[in-house]
Amino acid sequence: MLNADLTPYTVTRVRDLAALRDAVRAFRAKGLSVGFVPTMGALHAGHLALVEHAKSLCDVVVVSIFVNPKQFAPHEDFGRYPRQEDRDAALLATVGCDLVYLPEADLMYPDVFASTVHVDGPALTLEGEFRPQFFDGVATVVLKLFNQVQPDVAVFGEKDYQQLQVVKTFVRDLDLPVRVVGLATVREADGLALSSRNAYLSADERRTAARLIVELNTVAEVVRSGGDRAAALQTATENLRAAGFGPVDYITLRDAETLAEAGPDTRALRLLAAAWLGKTRLIDNIAI
Repeated sequence: MLNADLTPYTVTRVRDLAALRDAVRAFRAKGLSVGFVPTMGALHAGHLALVEHAKSLCDVVVVSIFVNPKQFAPHEDFGRYPRQEDRDAALLATVGCDLVYLPEADLMYPDVFASTVHVDGPALTLEGEFRPQFFDGVATVVLKLFNQVQPDVAVFGEKDYQQLQVVKTFVRDLDLPVRVVGLATVREADGLALSSRNAYLSADERRTAARLIVELNTVAEVVRSGGDRAAALQTATENLRAAGFGPVDYITLRDAETLAEAGPDTRALRLLAAAWLGKTRLIDNIAI
């Protein structure tokens, strides 16, 4: 967990596109490579690990903070999603972030905005079924941010594994000149994947939440040992419901690249899950 008391470091913040491009142009004029980490703020140690990894790959790192309305459905938590700019900026300064980009909604989506990036492939399943607006909203904002920042490398967390695969796919399909890198999920001591939405959990729910990774690890061991996959997935679902989760949107074994249903000969596997705990929807995944 992060300390609530932060050393008052500072980091440069820009809010308009011209200032961002001037800053990136200055980096380029010095021959510096640019790493990029897009976020929605409410930062935690997982985000900071992304920045540190980007810093290990590039000379300078730009982080964006923008709560993207296009990836939220009307009934979702756009209005209450945590926003804490000063704390986020202080955290970013401690890990060597060079620039924080904080665009407003009217810069990203002015009244005349009429374009949307539509994605298929790995976007059509799992989260794409439960949140059908989500990945088009993600792809649209990420493409805009890539065009604005023009990074050499962009780092995304594997905690949002399907999102990572969707971004990799449209970057490949559209020949975008950016290398997309995934970083392993950062977890709490009990295994719970770090997420800004964990703040929504009550104390009792927080104690229960770690059961999700326990069940995923149990299924993974069955799969690795050649056991009955379907039975293991069903048992995990039932165990989560008994522990207080519900509904369980999915626990499923997929091809790690395409996210198609895994067959007996699929070599690279990913186990993914999404389940509600109270009013909080948790997602997680592990490689097999």
